[in-house]
Amino acid sequence: MNRKDVTISSPIEKKIAWAEECYRTSGNRLLEDRRIAELLSKVKAAVEQSRSAMMETEMVDVCRRCEMEEGGSCCGLGMEDKYDDGLLLMNLLMGLTLPKKRWDERSCYFLADTGCLLKVRHVICVNYICKKITDRVKPEELKALKEKEGLELDAVFVLHEELRRKLKDGGH
Repeated sequence: MNRKDVTISSPIEKKIAWAEECYRTSGNRLLEDRRIAELLSKVKAAVEQSRSAMMETEMVDVCRRCEMEEGGSCCGLGMEDKYDDGLLLMNLLMGLTLPKKRWDERSCYFLADTGCLLKVRHVICVNYICKKITDRVKPEELKALKEKEGLELDAVFVLHEELRRKLKDGGH
């Protein structure tokens, strides 16, 4: 993305501000672009399949209990720094509203009492599976989950690259 005054090392609020400004000025153009719309549809479908598999393996419940009752660590303070403005823009293009403040000062900016607020997540957030989960989930279920997560990450990567190209060509 052409970040103008926003850099990769900027605070999350600056990245959010950039993504929101980009969405305000270029969102309609991007959403009306046939290729972007097609890729967004693929990302949505892949995210839904991946999240469905997470629910089926009860991974979501394990993570929620760990975060709420045991102090968590996966979604800890600073995880939001992994996110770039392009991933945040993708979430806006998918209809999300990004938070204006942190829910818990010890947790990731994007974590709420209901879990992660984002549809499009960073590769670390998608891929990481702790020992609590590997001890509870059958290997064949984990394999199926990982395959779906792989499709999600592939779709996100392709969309991310296409957005970079469109924004560079169209200027933002």
